[in-house]
Amino acid sequence: MRTTDFSAAPAQARGEAMFIGATHYSGLRALLSLARPWLRMVRTMRRMDGYRWHKVYFQGPFTLGTVAVFADRDALLRFARSKAHRDLMCWMTDRGEYNGTAGFIRLFDAQPSGYSNGAWRAEGDGMAHIDAFTPIGREETGAPVHRKATS
Repeated sequence: MRTTDFSAAPAQARGEAMFIGATHYSGLRALLSLARPWLRMVRTMRRMDGYRWHKVYFQGPFTLGTVAVFADRDALLRFARSKAHRDLMCWMTDRGEYNGTAGFIRLFDAQPSGYSNGAWRAEGDGMAHIDAFTPIGREETGAPVHRKATS
């Protein structure tokens, strides 16, 4: 069901700003020395006003990434300015390629509307199909959602 009310949805659905990032570390030694500053940074992030959710992903052999959701862009950027985050970024970049050899961060903003069903639907707990997909490109209305006929 299309909605603009995500109040009944999980924390990550209630956020308006998200980042995805990854760092390719120089090797096992860098990954092992990462543990203490990374745990400090995560602890700081989780305590901050506006933090909603995060997950870490691994791409071998030495890349760790994070997807994190915040209440809004200001909350996300306040986290980026935190001492724990700055310290970790400096640890990764200040010594050339000693600790990290590559990295990226991308920021995303949520659209005002989306979809929710069942217990995560604020308007009621019904599971319902939408009649038409969201329009794309120059469409004025989206293509119809077809359901197979049951025998």
